[in-house]
Amino acid sequence: MRADARRNHGRLLAEARSAFAEHGTDASLEDVARRAGVGIGTLYRHFPNRHALMSAVFEEAVSDLLARSRELLDAPQPCTALVEWLREIVTHAGEYRGLARALMSASRDEGSHLARCSGPMREAGSALLLRAQESGAVRPDVSIGDLLQLTNAIALAAEETADDPALADRLLNLTLRGLKP
Repeated sequence: MRADARRNHGRLLAEARSAFAEHGTDASLEDVARRAGVGIGTLYRHFPNRHALMSAVFEEAVSDLLARSRELLDAPQPCTALVEWLREIVTHAGEYRGLARALMSASRDEGSHLARCSGPMREAGSALLLRAQESGAVRPDVSIGDLLQLTNAIALAAEETADDPALADRLLNLTLRGLKP
């Protein structure tokens, strides 16, 4: 990438991160481009669609979640490790209004840029889930796809009920009770 293209890319990511935090993931892409000092065409040259931009914005958080899953693989209690990781996903999804909904819809679209983040997340979660299943703490018929969808649904429910900050934790605990054999 040329130096000016790198600068534009960086400014677009910074402004998108700010706009998504301020207005949710449905923030105007035209506004993101304007705030970055570029035209909408430049934004689309770097990020062909909203999901590509979202994927780039959330890449760092996904890297953190993947690193955390690797740390938790050595935890003495596999089920506790899985629960802790799922809690961190709920927290991440709740940081940007609309992210949980976007993640849920992208999970059904294999070609989506945002769905490409889910591959490594599924692998990481599968390893934690398998350990919990092998320990006998989680039913063998539970899949990581279902767990990730439930986690995003919990984040979405919490987003829609902002006046109840404990809702996500209560829903996650309720869901996790159903995982036990």
